[in-house]
Amino acid sequence: MAKQLLGKEVVAALNERIIAKAEALKANGVTPTLGIVRVGENESDLSYERGAIKRCEKLGVEYKKYLLPADATQEQVLAVIDEVNKDDSIHGVLLFRPLPKHLNQDEIEQALDPAKDVDCMTNGSMAGVFTGKDLGYPPCTPQACMEILDHYGIDCTGKKAVVVGRSLVVGKPAAMMLIKKNATVTVCHTRTVDMPSVVKEADIVIVAAGRAGVVDDSYVRAGQVIIDVGINVNAEGKLCGDVAYDKVEPIVDAITPVPGGVGSVTTSVLIGHVVDAAEKAAARR
Repeated sequence: MAKQLLGKEVVAALNERIIAKAEALKANGVTPTLGIVRVGENESDLSYERGAIKRCEKLGVEYKKYLLPADATQEQVLAVIDEVNKDDSIHGVLLFRPLPKHLNQDEIEQALDPAKDVDCMTNGSMAGVFTGKDLGYPPCTPQACMEILDHYGIDCTGKKAVVVGRSLVVGKPAAMMLIKKNATVTVCHTRTVDMPSVVKEADIVIVAAGRAGVVDDSYVRAGQVIIDVGINVNAEGKLCGDVAYDKVEPIVDAITPVPGGVGSVTTSVLIGHVVDAAEKAAARR
């Protein structure tokens, strides 16, 4: 039976560190604050917003909402981005995406100050991930994967790692972050030949394929660590990952469940980025 890499244990440890940092900042007159920018009322955005607000309140981080109607113009959204950029009391910004189709999302994303880009949507933040320089912040989901590996003492040095998926949201950043941890990394995608054989060679596997149950028992072997990033709804209406958990779990050494794994860590990572941004802003004063 595989060891369960439970998100709740990682979250508890992360939250403890974040609370301590937030209290230290407040003692020095700085209140870490998240700016939440939402265009329209997409239900998934509202759900994530509720979770982010709840986590802010739990960790001692303030928040300020900037709400725009679904038919907001490009100029109106850019004006809000300019406002949060110039507001020194806002340390990090969460912009819900995708934006309505009539808006130029890339222009809006790139208008944000990378120093406040706690969810990695600017080219500046992404450059930080790929160059290893202190620019902006990495995407929250791959960062959550790294937090899980760190918390459970899984050393990546010299290990073979495979990332299934090559998106800029998870796959490519996760690969860069594993390289920074001295792993030897292979990225698999839809054109990879004989993917099961490639994945089977890995010591550590991060699966962000975007399809339910795509990684089954033919992909894995004993001794592996499996991090499942996927969130899907199966035919029974239940949440499931990109890994066929029931088939894979009896074989591998350790695995993240879905739900209860990576997803539960990402919100604390986001709030942690806000507190880190507040620390950097305070140091610049």
